[in-house]
Amino acid sequence: MLNPAVALARHTSRKNKPRSHSSWRRRFAWLALAGFVSVTALVLVYGFWASTFDLDAVKEIPQRSMVFDMDAKLYSRLQGENRIVVGRSEVARNFVEALLAREDTRFLSHHGVDPIGIARALVRNVTHGAREGASTITQQLARNSFPEGIGAARSLHRKLLEAFVAMRIEQKFSKQEILEHYMNRIYFGAGVYGVETASLQYFGRHAKDLPLGESAMLAGIIRGPTRFSPRTNLKGALRQRDQVLERLAKLEKITANESDAARRTPIAISRKGKFSVQENYAMEQVRDDLEVLVSDEMQAQGGLKIFTTIDPALEKAAQTAVESALRKVEQRPGYAHPTRAAFAGLRDDEKTRTPYLQGAAMVIENKSGAIRAIVGGRDYAESQLNRAREAKRQVGSTFKAFVYAAAFGRGMLPGATIEDGPIRRGEIAGAPTWTPENSDGTFKGALAAEEGLIHSRNTMSVRVGERAGLDEIVRVAHAAGLDEVPRQPAIFLGAFEATLADLTAAYSIFPNAGVRRQPYIIERIDDANGETIYRAAHLEPRVLDPGVCWLATAAMQKVMERGTAAGVKSMGFAKRCAGKTGTTNDYHDAWFVGYTSSLTCGVWVGLDQPKTIVAKGYGAALALPIWADTMAAASAQRYPARDFEPPGPLRAAAVCSASNELATDGCQRAGTAYTLNLPVSRLPRDGCHVHRGSVIAAGEDRVRRTPASGLLHSFRKFFGGE
Repeated sequence: MLNPAVALARHTSRKNKPRSHSSWRRRFAWLALAGFVSVTALVLVYGFWASTFDLDAVKEIPQRSMVFDMDAKLYSRLQGENRIVVGRSEVARNFVEALLAREDTRFLSHHGVDPIGIARALVRNVTHGAREGASTITQQLARNSFPEGIGAARSLHRKLLEAFVAMRIEQKFSKQEILEHYMNRIYFGAGVYGVETASLQYFGRHAKDLPLGESAMLAGIIRGPTRFSPRTNLKGALRQRDQVLERLAKLEKITANESDAARRTPIAISRKGKFSVQENYAMEQVRDDLEVLVSDEMQAQGGLKIFTTIDPALEKAAQTAVESALRKVEQRPGYAHPTRAAFAGLRDDEKTRTPYLQGAAMVIENKSGAIRAIVGGRDYAESQLNRAREAKRQVGSTFKAFVYAAAFGRGMLPGATIEDGPIRRGEIAGAPTWTPENSDGTFKGALAAEEGLIHSRNTMSVRVGERAGLDEIVRVAHAAGLDEVPRQPAIFLGAFEATLADLTAAYSIFPNAGVRRQPYIIERIDDANGETIYRAAHLEPRVLDPGVCWLATAAMQKVMERGTAAGVKSMGFAKRCAGKTGTTNDYHDAWFVGYTSSLTCGVWVGLDQPKTIVAKGYGAALALPIWADTMAAASAQRYPARDFEPPGPLRAAAVCSASNELATDGCQRAGTAYTLNLPVSRLPRDGCHVHRGSVIAAGEDRVRRTPASGLLHSFRKFFGGE
């Protein structure tokens, strides 16, 4: 048996014996192997992860698409980041030097990750308790390009993934490309992205024109764009500027004298604030049309330049005219509906209809079809329902213009005798029980046909419609763009629904001598590279005989002079014009559509839920004032209101008011012969079959090389307008 003392001695001897060098080597080898495996695994995992990022996204920098008005001036921007992308050559060297001095001194020498910067940051963080980062410009570009994939939270995982993506970026792009993409992605506070936008917003100058002091300030605020925005914290921004200038001098990029001079140079922050994005009915139509013209991907990427037909001054005038006129209606004694003022504090973007009186207006340029103004309601913020394009309402007497045009096309002349008397039961073949009356309850006997249009006589218009025929009236309406006109006699008085936009466009065929120009609001679209990807196609089909349009216009001029719209003169509008009022049953809708030689404008007034607006709420009382104010605001230089040109020479003709044929001596004896000037295309060919006899001499041709005003004077004289 072993002595306990000896056993203890042996145990102690083994415990104190030094471990062999081979044991330590084995442990070190295992640790090294474990570290190598861990690093390899990390490189493989993060390297593979980084390889899943599509680096083309780095150069696909989202920016807002810009919308320009008819004069190519910036009108609004669409959704997206407030950024204007520029090339490296469009940025001042001052800013590039300041940026590198502030953010990444060794940018040109590292490969995406800066080991020296990482080591420096670690030392400072340990020795000073700071939280200094070491992200290179490339790493920041990676983070900004893939905010969702890399993440924003501070963590080792994010830094590793960011570093591996940055190294891939360095392999794919040149240093100058990386710098360009980064400068366009930087956030500068106040909703401003990119150096070009920041330079314009803060200093009112392009990035290529930035002086040293302003360059240093912009570079200085990058690390704290919200805290150091020069618009909200100028003192803080100046301190950041001074730090960057000091760093530039230390790196010998500038001299001490240049640094001092930049400090002493005052910096004026532009008073022009953030660009106000237009949110109105015109922009709504632009967005709707873009959905058809441009893919979702291109819209999301942005950078589009959208050139529109909008005339901002006319658009504003139309919006003001709608609100001003309807407010006056609401202020009438005894007005029975809710007023807009009672709902002024309510804003609901989802609301489409309102309980108060609404209106809409649309202005189209005749020679092109360009939409110069579109107002779909009193306030876009209160209701996005575009009543000009989306609300279908009964058009009432405005449709009579097409009824008479169809009759003129079938040979009826303005002086034809039409009875303004009660409609007898069974008189209207397609509606034997229909007996409409005039709105004033009176009847005036036999009158010249044009008087039915001038004074909007219902019974005369129905009889004119019967002469023209339903098929012809529907054909004319469809050709003019009114597609949903039913084939029934009630349409003679406008008993069907259409939008203001369609009705206004249809009216534009009259000043266009029968040519229908498709209305449009987007003229051209350029992509982010400046390539034109869309240009409006100007289709110009002729849908009505020019002579018919001339006759219809001559009658509608008299509507303005002595008919239902004669009050336009007292409203201060004295330009040459033509048009037609419209009122529907029980005064639910008030319309006026009219035109000059340059513009066609349509106006609608009513409640979203159809009700009587006011007693005697005729189109002349409610809609015409809006039309007059809008059209009066149109630039006389840009939209001259010239005399309406006849479609060629006019010829004097003696015709019979009973037959609409060339008058004979029998017509003279019957007292139905009268003389007028007609376009050649509308001259009757045959003698009167009612009174017979010898045809009266037509008189000399009026082929004169004189201004149109002389021809028009003769025309008005024969029609009794003067």
